[in-house]
Amino acid sequence: MAAKPILVIGATGKTGRRVLTRLTGLGHAVRGVSRQTEPPFVWERRETWPEALRGAGAVYVSYSPDLAAPSAPGDIEALVSLAADAGVERLVLLSGRGEHNAIRCEEIVRGSGLPYTLLRASWFAQNFTEGALLGPVLEGLVAMPAGEVAEPFLDLEDLADVAVAALTGDGHEGRLYELTGPELLTFREAAARISKAAGREVGYDAVTPEQFHAALSPLAGPEYADLLTELCREVFDGRNASLGDGVREALGREPRDFTAFCETASEVWRP
Repeated sequence: MAAKPILVIGATGKTGRRVLTRLTGLGHAVRGVSRQTEPPFVWERRETWPEALRGAGAVYVSYSPDLAAPSAPGDIEALVSLAADAGVERLVLLSGRGEHNAIRCEEIVRGSGLPYTLLRASWFAQNFTEGALLGPVLEGLVAMPAGEVAEPFLDLEDLADVAVAALTGDGHEGRLYELTGPELLTFREAAARISKAAGREVGYDAVTPEQFHAALSPLAGPEYADLLTELCREVFDGRNASLGDGVREALGREPRDFTAFCETASEVWRP
């Protein structure tokens, strides 16, 4: 009998795209879904979920826009209920480090009765190359309401490797992996390393949350600006200024450091 396909929710996003590519390369049967796929998977439209879940053996869950959103706990509760009814055998949830709402979602998954793995991730290094911070890097100034708080920036290549291991291998059931990079850096220090790799100056401005919100609102809309600003208020208080062992526990190797990430990403930042 053919193996059940692995479902990747958020298959066009930063993490889902990497997970999907790895699984496909390893020869697994994979079904990637997002707003852009046919049939689509749309978090705001629960009627799109059952078709995506139908026949899936394992599911990678990346929630959009973020588990910090007020809608996340209700959506995750509804999804895991549908997944259980659909016969899903393994669920891997991408979670956020230091986020109160993300922890609520983790507890929902823990209590679902499904075999699960929780990936509690720190700030993505790739936010500087694929996310909202690419534009500021190219313009030469990163403005964040992070003060001088240190963050263990996580390379998404590590996260994807852990996700694939959890979706396809043994020994990951019931595990919570704290996924971080191997060192703590402030955003000012991160900007200095980006500058060196890019061959040009990239500065850092420690703006207030109010300044951040005012600058973001015209670009992303007030609703997303509210969400991201409140998330920054929550996580940039020093609570995440520590290293996790999740990459080592899951893969038996050290995580990639930020300098190696910058060297790989340097062409993206060069004029």
